[in-house]
Amino acid sequence: MEALILVLHVLAAVVIIALVLLQQGKGADAGASFGGGASQTVFGSQGGGSFFGKMTALFALIFFLTSFGLAFFASEQAKSVSGALDFVPSAPQVEETVALPELGDKKKTTSDLPVTE
Repeated sequence: MEALILVLHVLAAVVIIALVLLQQGKGADAGASFGGGASQTVFGSQGGGSFFGKMTALFALIFFLTSFGLAFFASEQAKSVSGALDFVPSAPQVEETVALPELGDKKKTTSDLPVTE
C-alpha cells in the first residue's frame, strides 16, 4: 500500500510540474491581441487557462493527500520500531581497564615503534 501511494505521489509531482510549465504567463495575452493566433489553440479561443488551472488544483490535492498518507505510514512505522525497542534487554556494561606502564618500567628497544604487550 505504501509503495502505491509513493508511486502516486511521484506521478502527481511530475504532472504538476508539466502542467505549470504548459500554462501561459499573464503577459502572454498581449501578444495574442496583435495576431498571435489565439483562435487556433487546441482548447478554443479562450485558451486552456481554466482547464490547466483546474487540473493543477486537482493534482495538487492528490499530491497533498498522498503526502499525508506517506506521513501516516512513516509515523506508524516509527511507532512500531520504538515499541519494539522497549522490550530489548539492556546489555551489561563492560568496564575496560587499561594498564598504564609506570615510569620506571621501560624496556630497551631497537625500534622507534611502541611495544605492545
